[in-house]
Amino acid sequence: MGDILVGTCSWTDPALVRSGWYPRGRRDAAGRLRYYAERFPVVEVDSTYYGLPAERNSRLWAERTPERFTFDVKAFSMLTGHPTRPAALPADLRSTARDGAVLDEVWARFTAGIAPLRDAGRLGSVLFQFPPWLRPGGRAEELLSDTARRTRGWPVAVEFRHPDWWDAGNAEATRALLASHGMAAVAVDMNQSVPSAVPPVAPVTVPALSVVRFHGRSASWGQGSKEDRFRYAYDEDELRAWLPRLRALAERTEEVHVLFNNCCADAAVRAAESMTRLLEPSPARGGTEHLF
Repeated sequence: MGDILVGTCSWTDPALVRSGWYPRGRRDAAGRLRYYAERFPVVEVDSTYYGLPAERNSRLWAERTPERFTFDVKAFSMLTGHPTRPAALPADLRSTARDGAVLDEVWARFTAGIAPLRDAGRLGSVLFQFPPWLRPGGRAEELLSDTARRTRGWPVAVEFRHPDWWDAGNAEATRALLASHGMAAVAVDMNQSVPSAVPPVAPVTVPALSVVRFHGRSASWGQGSKEDRFRYAYDEDELRAWLPRLRALAERTEEVHVLFNNCCADAAVRAAESMTRLLEPSPARGGTEHLF
């Protein structure tokens, strides 16, 4: 049975800080991370999607957390084909933001930025969340091949946001494609009534890792503000329904990362706390889930 690590997709979200989940005296940068890491074994760094990671920050993150604490890092927007504002780039690259050659430099700086986490053995995965307009096909396969070439030796997880990737007609081909590149598939929980809903399938593509991201089930997914899209509080029945799938993933992979992305106020940390409790072994079941 592999380890099941439960956490959230941010520990610095302003709404979480304002929610009161962090106690007085633990609300500075170092205090927040240490407090979070006392309660959860894994976190996703989402700030690296909006700006390139800094080596200094990665080093501090490793220093401020326990030895077994794990960081999943979200790939910078330019690396997944999302629109990237010049202001999101380092100052010396902004004037050449539309130059194709700048992409190589961005890759180099992203690689350097996460190096302290890799060197410390604390990098769980790099999450490549591809945009909703990326459909299955030749262009997408070329992008995946290029990503695999540039990330050789990294633990990589891939989340597709176009539903065609995991529909009944494409699911096996998608699984085989990711497996051929050594990339872990990301399963998602989200509102299934919206047109862009990705099916909640949970395929295994590599033996080392599976990732499940809980986006919440807001009816505003794909529209409205960030708060509208992610404002959702999971109840225990919704979380409990995932337990068989999470345990099945743990039987086939060395590690399962369960990450809550419903980052509105303290909804994500509360859901992560509930999921952690639900996964605790009971005398009736026997066996062990390793939560840290």
